[in-house]
Amino acid sequence: MNRRQVIVIGYGMAGARLADEIRARDPEGARVALTVVGAEAHPAYNRVLLSGVLAGGLDPGAVLLHEPDWADRSAVDLRVGVEATRVDRAARVVECSDGARLPYDAVVLATGSAPWLPPVEGLLDDDGRVASGVVAFRDLDDCARILAAARPGAPAVVLGGGLLGLEAARGLVARGSLVTVVHPVSHLMERQLDPGAGRVLADALERMGVEFRFGRVARRYVVGAEVELDDGARLPADLVVVSAGVRPATDLARDCGLVVERGVVVDDALRTSDPRIYALGDCAQHRGVVNGLVQPAWEQATVLADLLTGAVPGARYRGTPVVTKLKVRDIDLASLGEVHVELDEPGVEVLRVEDPTRGRYAKMVLRDNVIVGAILVGAPDAAATVVQLFDRGLPAPDDRLALLLGRALAAATAVSPADLPATTLVCRCNTVRKAQLVSAWDAGARGVAPLVSATRATTGCGTCHDLVNAIADWLAARKPAPA
Repeated sequence: MNRRQVIVIGYGMAGARLADEIRARDPEGARVALTVVGAEAHPAYNRVLLSGVLAGGLDPGAVLLHEPDWADRSAVDLRVGVEATRVDRAARVVECSDGARLPYDAVVLATGSAPWLPPVEGLLDDDGRVASGVVAFRDLDDCARILAAARPGAPAVVLGGGLLGLEAARGLVARGSLVTVVHPVSHLMERQLDPGAGRVLADALERMGVEFRFGRVARRYVVGAEVELDDGARLPADLVVVSAGVRPATDLARDCGLVVERGVVVDDALRTSDPRIYALGDCAQHRGVVNGLVQPAWEQATVLADLLTGAVPGARYRGTPVVTKLKVRDIDLASLGEVHVELDEPGVEVLRVEDPTRGRYAKMVLRDNVIVGAILVGAPDAAATVVQLFDRGLPAPDDRLALLLGRALAAATAVSPADLPATTLVCRCNTVRKAQLVSAWDAGARGVAPLVSATRATTGCGTCHDLVNAIADWLAARKPAPA
């Protein structure tokens, strides 16, 4: 059988997962000759966990997705520190920064996204490079630069109060920096939270030492000295961390003539306007949506591996219901589905419970007795039940208040792992269900570490760690490992 030449451009979370999924279906490379080209010089890593590295809870080596010998063991031609500079569609060749010309039968764009720097005077030097003392928090090298620049007791300014900016702010505070977050909107994480939840979150972070300037933008940065805001206020800043949003990395696709809107446009088979070129992850736009989260990318990788190897020719990606979780120590936050819905909207039921003094906020949106959206801050018990109901589309219990207060056990959840349905989604980031953990255990993955290795559960945001441990304990009691 002639092997198909498949080139994956991008060795981030999406590209690495796709390579793993391809080799899971074609372990020896009998069907697919796989080449992965990555611009970063180190192995793929879990970008979701960078805030843990910044806060000091994780060593950088702990977030790596692959061992150094992974490529050799997996029959993958891995080229790190190499950038794909052009896709020649007519010749079917990928041109690289090291002069290599790689012929292909199929190309996958997994180029991710790049941080956006707002037009603030002083963020760039005269040569157009990021100025000294400024870091755009996006990758592992950025994390290292922040750690090298941060000092206990020294002032730092974070531009942007979105998910990543808040994780950076909390990480810097944990290392003793004096942090001020400048956010142009009146409340935090405005895409995922309503104003009430944003206020509760801000209060919780302020108690940890983070200060905020809402409704303000930076006007000028004086290197190593201060950030001047649009209202004339001056904030001392030895370090400026920029987290003002990202843009899909689409230059390569645009340059070779593919259809690009906000991202590289793909269909349900993840094909671009050229059927020999696919795209997934942060750079892809599917049904008008550009997802910047890990779970959609990894679900896309599963579908694309089925297609590229011929394992499931009918595989299609239909979209992912996204749950956003803030990975900040001492704060439990989940946002899912439709959250910007109010009481007067016809056909919906909206419930809200606020306890700002204790840092708790819960909002739930239902249609036809089914949860279609929720925000839960400081309510981990309620979040566990609500997320399961949302994932499975099950009817909500009649006692809505008990559900929001974390006192209701619904059919989607259970007291014991033994009672959880096999279809229960345990790890959202990796789409690992209870049945997969049981199967891995029965196949010899006896213990938490082997289960993690076999299924990747807990290797995304890590919030399913306790449930995976509970399931492992239940499995050990049910089927003790042989002596």
